[in-house]
Amino acid sequence: MVYSYTDEDGEFAVKTARMAVTQYLSNGRTGEYKFPQIFERKSGVFTTISTFPENELRGCIGFPEPIMPLKDALIKSAIYAATEDPRFNPLKKEELEKVVFEVSLLTVPEQMKEKKPENVEIGKDGLIVEYGFYSGLLLPQVATEYGMDQETFLDQTCMKAGLSPGCWKNSNVKVFKFQAEIFKEDRPKGNVFRVVLK
Repeated sequence: MVYSYTDEDGEFAVKTARMAVTQYLSNGRTGEYKFPQIFERKSGVFTTISTFPENELRGCIGFPEPIMPLKDALIKSAIYAATEDPRFNPLKKEELEKVVFEVSLLTVPEQMKEKKPENVEIGKDGLIVEYGFYSGLLLPQVATEYGMDQETFLDQTCMKAGLSPGCWKNSNVKVFKFQAEIFKEDRPKGNVFRVVLK
């Protein structure tokens, strides 16, 4: 995979996500930040918040499509992951010392012309399934973290969309692939590293 973002860009993204959430939980504002030029371009992004050291999901929300400048999408996804994920109670300020932040910077999703499991590369591709009003997304790291093969990954993305496993075989169901550059804290407020999926 050709990297679009430097390690410094990734470190900036993760630290900014944490700072924005910290500010928001403190005073309801996100603060002002001076972004590198690359953050001016439109890009999809997801922020994932996990407990430390258990590494259990605490919130994950983002924007799969490049609908706004990355600097805006990053702040919104961080705040939403902390406060709007319907699976969890909003993050409390005192929890910030017990969670790690992860930011996934996405490529533009591309529709799969041939929906075959062998066209999905585990450790590289994330998936989106769309059918009518139903839509589900799984980031590339989900497949590796849970040891999924290609077909399981497709099935799980269907289920994330609220559809039945195997729905991706339906000719009316659209499946999209995308890639992500992933950066994560090694501990709360710790060093930021590039996640390389295996």
